[in-house]
Amino acid sequence: MTTTLSNPLLDFSGLPRFSDIKTDHVTPAIEVLLNENKTILDNIRHDSQPPTWSTFVQPIVDATERLSRAWGQVSHLNAVMNSPELRAAYNKNLPQITQFYAELSQDQRLFEKFKQLRASREYAALSPARKKIVEDELRDFRLGGAELPDEQKKRFLKIQEALSETSSQFNDNLLDATNAFSLLTDNPQDVAGIPEDALHAARQLAEQEGKPGWKFTLHMPSYLPVQQYADNRELREKMYRAYNTRASEFDAIPPKDDQSEAKSLDNMPLINKILELRAEEARLLGFNNYAEVSLATKMAESPQQVLDFLRELAVKAKPYAERDLQELQQFAAEQLNLSKLEVWDIPYASEKLRQARYAFSDQEVKQYFPENKVLPGMFRLVEKLYRITIAPADTTRNIQYWHPDVRLYDIFDASGALIGQFYLDLYARASKRGGAWMDSAISRRLVEQKQGKPVVQIPVAYLTCNFSAPVAVNGKPRPALFTHNEVIVLFHEFGHGLHHLLTQIDDLSVSGINGVEWDAVELPSQFMENFCWEWDVLTGMTGHVETDAPLSKALYEKMLAAKNFQSGMQMVRQIEFALFDMRLHSDFNPHDGKTVLQLLDEVRSEAAVIFPPAYHRFPNNFAHIFGGGYAAGYYSYKWAEVLSADAYGLFEEHATDSSEGVLNADVGARFRQEILAMGGSRPALESFVAFRGRTPQMDALLRHNGMAA
Repeated sequence: MTTTLSNPLLDFSGLPRFSDIKTDHVTPAIEVLLNENKTILDNIRHDSQPPTWSTFVQPIVDATERLSRAWGQVSHLNAVMNSPELRAAYNKNLPQITQFYAELSQDQRLFEKFKQLRASREYAALSPARKKIVEDELRDFRLGGAELPDEQKKRFLKIQEALSETSSQFNDNLLDATNAFSLLTDNPQDVAGIPEDALHAARQLAEQEGKPGWKFTLHMPSYLPVQQYADNRELREKMYRAYNTRASEFDAIPPKDDQSEAKSLDNMPLINKILELRAEEARLLGFNNYAEVSLATKMAESPQQVLDFLRELAVKAKPYAERDLQELQQFAAEQLNLSKLEVWDIPYASEKLRQARYAFSDQEVKQYFPENKVLPGMFRLVEKLYRITIAPADTTRNIQYWHPDVRLYDIFDASGALIGQFYLDLYARASKRGGAWMDSAISRRLVEQKQGKPVVQIPVAYLTCNFSAPVAVNGKPRPALFTHNEVIVLFHEFGHGLHHLLTQIDDLSVSGINGVEWDAVELPSQFMENFCWEWDVLTGMTGHVETDAPLSKALYEKMLAAKNFQSGMQMVRQIEFALFDMRLHSDFNPHDGKTVLQLLDEVRSEAAVIFPPAYHRFPNNFAHIFGGGYAAGYYSYKWAEVLSADAYGLFEEHATDSSEGVLNADVGARFRQEILAMGGSRPALESFVAFRGRTPQMDALLRHNGMAA
């Protein structure tokens, strides 16, 4: 029998044992935990006593948490240290995991026991958090197909398994397509205009292959500098086309020795399959479309409400976007000799216009944001706001990491007690999927000890980004440099992390981000972004990489003046994505003869100002909705941005109360208590009103984006 000592995935005594985890551990651990869960659940089903929290709910939570933590480690490694062997182990076990949770969500006996608990006297005495858990469970049983006839239940399970496998394949194709392309050049004219730090990184990539020159890839730290700075228009176009046709019919991996033909990476057949499966799931559950299924667990009440919200924003933002584009086209024609502005020219021309208008560049600002200044500055901000302390984890402890670049930090409260920990994995690499995200490693809850006295289980988070790694310049090591936009991304993910880590709720199902409506989960993350524009914050987190001089007030004023540069174009781009997602899951039927790409064209005609070439395949790499959890939920970024801007408005209103400005610890304590600490223990709207004193308003969002309300 596998033991916790021989299989690190079965050891829940502390932090994950990443260095000990091997691919061979995955299947045995999952088998043990699935069997354990099935035994416990079977005993609960046949318990003739009336269900109570301690005899019914808690045992389920205990068992499923162990499975969730083990599988969470496997999923995390698959995302950040992907390899053929790990991918195979992940995909082998994914169907069993999916089947287990799908069967659990439609277990009729457990559903009936939750109904009995809801109708019992004990329910009235439960805490508000536990009452919400019961209500959420009843809702989720209905959404899991618990009320379906047996034959439809079987079909529902098949749908969940197929969706899980297809979404995983979508992500695999996207990662493989991203890694499959590279561009190598030894011609200095090709790389003219590209910043030195990006060229150093490109040279290192080429040297790793024993080749001269510079190697560029489709990973964002390599791709974006080319688009923004490369004077060579042909190079920009080539990289643009490769990036925006990833995982499409234009993509395939050449055949290996044991293959007779190339492996297709086209995600469009997977997209069509995912959409058909989601539509069938909605019909089985009695909904008109999958968007209604998605919104059953969100703040928004209906697809139409979301569409109205997005279209109202589009009406307000589109004139600003059209003005932005017209200014850019005029500048490109007059100053850059680009009579026709192509889409692969837009980042390049935009950067030139920004420099001309505001007399600074992203690259200039980047020199003031070395990692060894940014991280301590961000930590000092939240320490002041929330009266906590952040410190590197004690290196004498036996802490294991999945990569040498990863670090662990501890969070302490005002009394010095440890209240949370987070891993930080900042740099891009080929084995890591793109983007930035926060995920839970361990959630806060009360756990029983041998002495019978419950203690708090400390929450732990993963914070993952894809920034440029440190490079040596002229043989001298130099810290990683972040663009201001990357600093904003870091603050965003840290906001998610604080939501998970500063919770004071002791019931796992609603602690931290658990149980929070999806369209409110971005509130703490987007809220944190606002501080990246505050002088009092930036002065404490900048220092030129060569001179250590802090960011000057003059350069800061230029940055502030440019804050809403092209904000109209940026907003309609996000609205385009959100409208496409919501319409795709509410009123799109592929059997009507319309394709996914034709629907996207319709959406663009309504909301967009930029129209890419016909070969553009945005849906094929829209991992948020096809490989992640944002299906019929991408609108939540804008929805939550209304909440976050309005919440930050309270800090702005109190900025004149003291010398602290917006860094008001009293308002910070209120935000921590009413938003971060409460987790999902009550509806998000109630938490917002408890903090703000009223329901949310759109005015602050428009004002922050330089648009009239």
